[in-house]
Amino acid sequence: MNIVKFVFNPLEENTFVVWDETLEAIIIDAGNSNTEENERLAAFIDEQGLKPVMAVNTHGHFDHILGVQFLKERYGVKFAMSSKDEYLLGMMSENFAYFCSGTTLPAPEIDIDIEHQPSIEFGNTELKIIRTPGHTPGGVCLYHQPSKQMFTGDTLFRESIGRSDLPGGDYHSLMHSILNKLINLGDEVTIYPGHAEKSSIGHESLYNPFVVEAINGEINF
Repeated sequence: MNIVKFVFNPLEENTFVVWDETLEAIIIDAGNSNTEENERLAAFIDEQGLKPVMAVNTHGHFDHILGVQFLKERYGVKFAMSSKDEYLLGMMSENFAYFCSGTTLPAPEIDIDIEHQPSIEFGNTELKIIRTPGHTPGGVCLYHQPSKQMFTGDTLFRESIGRSDLPGGDYHSLMHSILNKLINLGDEVTIYPGHAEKSSIGHESLYNPFVVEAINGEINF
């Protein structure tokens, strides 16, 4: 499985292009927000000869969705996201204007509701869907078990965690998701978060202050 990261929009969001030997590809959390970013992403896809089949989102916050409509129109991909985060799509344009001083953008419609799906597939690759509510109600992580690589969106960052004070967020649910669904996957799992640099479960178990205090029973989440 091949992974290339792009950093897009003023919130420095991580967009991942993922493909395998079949050249079928998915784009995870497409945050491209303007013509320059759109063309940079498309140029890479076209130069590599990739065949995008799906835009998949770990959650519904605007900075992770800004490029989905572009991908739907350019490549005819389906948009996959949990319907539990559908309410956030209605806030996308307003949030983009407020945080990024951008113009109005159309919110994409969900084509594939992954809320009850066990996995997503493209080419010869399967990514397990791990439901991790807390940052948003419909937040998920996408786990490639054979290579022990996982896309964590805004659930788990390098030495930090996602915010739980935004509408729909819940700290108890977030920590439950991290401790009971992610940490027990094993230290060797590499994580690719929605912002900043990649990490590993092992690193987060030792150096992430939110995780460490929970593991040590210093907080009651």
